[in-house]
Amino acid sequence: MPLSEFNRSRELFVNLTQRELKGKYKRTILGQLWSLANPLALMVVYSFVFAFIIRATPEPGDPSGLDIFPLWLLCGLLPWIFFSNVVNQGMGALIANESLIKKVYFPRHLLVLSVAAGITVTWATEMGVLLVAIMIAGAWQAILWSPLVLVTMAFLAVFSVGIALMLSIANVYFRDTQYLVTIVLQLGLYLAPIVYPISFVETQSNALGPLFWNVTLLDIYSLNPFVRFTAVFRSLLYDNTWPEVGDILYVVVISALSVVIGWWVFSRHEKRLAELL
Repeated sequence: MPLSEFNRSRELFVNLTQRELKGKYKRTILGQLWSLANPLALMVVYSFVFAFIIRATPEPGDPSGLDIFPLWLLCGLLPWIFFSNVVNQGMGALIANESLIKKVYFPRHLLVLSVAAGITVTWATEMGVLLVAIMIAGAWQAILWSPLVLVTMAFLAVFSVGIALMLSIANVYFRDTQYLVTIVLQLGLYLAPIVYPISFVETQSNALGPLFWNVTLLDIYSLNPFVRFTAVFRSLLYDNTWPEVGDILYVVVISALSVVIGWWVFSRHEKRLAELL
């Protein structure tokens, strides 16, 4: 969508985003505080299972010195929950607004973008609480890395929107998409080092050796974009140090590719949405 068109539709975008924010916690007493309930509940469950039963023991933060599993877990879990929510809700945004699309013309991108914007506001609150908790735990240097955390959050938002744009179109053509993606996202949580340290995969990869040529299990595993996003977030928040250059480059490139391809796919099918729905 050209910048000039977005400027003309800016008021509509703001109204749609406000609708997302207000409608989500309408007639609740705690309002936005409910957004913290799900990640905290998952943190308790996963901490119990992986820290006390499976005994997953990630390395202490270096140089932060943090050695608190729930905080280590949230550094990867909160970004994953954000990505999962944007993809799930953004994918269904067109179908949920079917009557609006058929009645009046407006840039259809705004439906997906407003969903992502509303979820981003909630995510920013959650990440802010996590940052405060990390500082209280003793890693006060985390505040110095917060600008880079915000940049990484922006890249993840761009990546998530690109995926949501593609899937929203696929969901219009094939309603099975939403069910398939739900299953994939459930599996995806365990296909990245979110609830367990990547050392688990490294150990298995070393034991297996090369799978073909010089390609190892870890090489294939690391193709998952969330392996890199998780590494960057943990380096900045938990370790308080610079992420690996390779991880940064991967995050930048995959985010750009995602949104460019997503925008192109959406734009090609946007004009036919009213008749397809």
